[in-house]
Amino acid sequence: MTLTLAVVSNSCTFTRNFDAMTIQEFFKADRYASLSGVELISAEQGRAKARMEVRDIHLNSGKMVQGGAIFTLADFAFAVAVNSLGKLAVSIETSIRYFKSVDSGVLFADAQLCNLHKRLATYEVRVTNEADELIALFTATAYRKDIALTFDS
Repeated sequence: MTLTLAVVSNSCTFTRNFDAMTIQEFFKADRYASLSGVELISAEQGRAKARMEVRDIHLNSGKMVQGGAIFTLADFAFAVAVNSLGKLAVSIETSIRYFKSVDSGVLFADAQLCNLHKRLATYEVRVTNEADELIALFTATAYRKDIALTFDS
């Protein structure tokens, strides 16, 4: 099976073909998440879990994990979860609240569907540490395009 995405811009059409792949293979192409050290743990219909081992590149000048690194982890889990529903989806609103600072260890993001509509999907992503303490809470809404995504199991 081949997945084709077509984008029309200024009267030009750009098409990108994807051979049949799993959702894990599809999201390996997320270069920013990969460069940031974010790894997908699991993905199922409407839900995803990811992890990020804290490294020096994640630390701000106060030697704590920079908020953008935590946001990237949560956003990646959200992207995998919402796109697992079978339609290409893009974020239209996000919010994050930070509850506890972190300077080492592993962070986990668990994205769960809160509400699904034909065009919109709303998620909550809990970011926790290895002790399962809540580090941040990310909420997001995605717009679901009319572009079907079909993933192999």
